[in-house]
Amino acid sequence: MSNPSLEAVVALKPDVVVLTTDGNPKEFEERLVSLKIKTYVFEARTITGLPQGIRDLASAMGVKERGERLAKSIEDGVRKASASVPRVNGKALRKKVLFIVWPEPLIVAGPGTAIDDAITLLGYDNIASSAATAYPKYSIEEVMRQAPDIIVIGKGSGMDMAAVSKGILKRLAIVPAVRNKRVCYVGDGLYRLGPRVVQGIEELSACLK
Repeated sequence: MSNPSLEAVVALKPDVVVLTTDGNPKEFEERLVSLKIKTYVFEARTITGLPQGIRDLASAMGVKERGERLAKSIEDGVRKASASVPRVNGKALRKKVLFIVWPEPLIVAGPGTAIDDAITLLGYDNIASSAATAYPKYSIEEVMRQAPDIIVIGKGSGMDMAAVSKGILKRLAIVPAVRNKRVCYVGDGLYRLGPRVVQGIEELSACLK
């Protein structure tokens, strides 16, 4: 994704190459254009911007109606998830959440990610939302200082994340989320901004309630 092979792409003789603003290097697009290969840059970077991004992509690919159906299904799913946010006196419960992408070294979901978007959409606060990067390394001390109410751990492909996370959770034993047994595991539906984000939001919502 971050370092694609130009030779491999050219050899496939594509009608169009779809790139993303948050994953593919700009220089790669420029090299494709210089070779007269048509490109399309998918620019959506947030959950709220995804439906329009799908509409634009579908239009460019000549499948406008299919894109509209998919975009609307995502909008409906996001709207339904947003409506289910637990509230007290009309206000969302702003509990603090930490989403762990990988336990050791501790990598968490920060700003500009679909995960951060989803946490906010569901009425919670991501304690890493003000980090300098999208997936920052976090220290045990910083997690303890911010004291998350809920810890969510993403499931690695084919890995037993409960087993992999035992060490980090032991070190975070005094954090409210661990102490109160508010630790849960979710799939990778929010790791990439695509059609499965609604499933990812629903899974995250069930975990946070």
